[in-house]
Amino acid sequence: MITILLVDDHPVVRAGIRGMLAGEPDLTVVGECGSGAEALAAVRALAPRVVLMDLRMPGMDGATATSEILAVAPETRVVVLTTYDTDRDILRAVEAGAAGYLLKDASLARLLAGVRGAAKGDTVLAPEIASRLVTRLRQPAAPALSPREVEVLRLVARGLSNGEIGLRLHITEATVKTHLLRAFAKLGVNDRTAAVTRALADGLFEP
Repeated sequence: MITILLVDDHPVVRAGIRGMLAGEPDLTVVGECGSGAEALAAVRALAPRVVLMDLRMPGMDGATATSEILAVAPETRVVVLTTYDTDRDILRAVEAGAAGYLLKDASLARLLAGVRGAAKGDTVLAPEIASRLVTRLRQPAAPALSPREVEVLRLVARGLSNGEIGLRLHITEATVKTHLLRAFAKLGVNDRTAAVTRALADGLFEP
């Protein structure tokens, strides 16, 4: 019997997933949680074999919860089940130690195969997620941004102009422009919007 913990901040979603799994004789849902912190406590109490984990929840998010769960229960298999498929979300989950990454629009057959595969020790990825990861790995690594370049991009993301950024960081507007141009070159982009988008995807700072 594969024991499963459902973690999602929407009760209706949890009920739907529970219903999908209910008819499977080798699967049993042993608990439900609405947050990452609750999931961590439930794993300690229930020791589920598989955790189906949403990513974006209030308080402790799914990636952080995955890391915390695996620190105290390394045999637990965490499978992300989410609507989000950005590069940043995927990489954070994988780096946290998730055994799989499935999307909520997956078919029942794919969900069941993912749960059973994860329980056996397999890595389970939705095809579109696997493709994104392969593409990402094939891309040459961009040179690392300096702390000041990241700081400038963070302020750009907040909507500040070059002049406003200069005042905030006590540097000239020309220096701000220099930092931006260097960041553009390192990220392989040509404008502010693309630079911020790429930096967020790379997890250089929080949105």
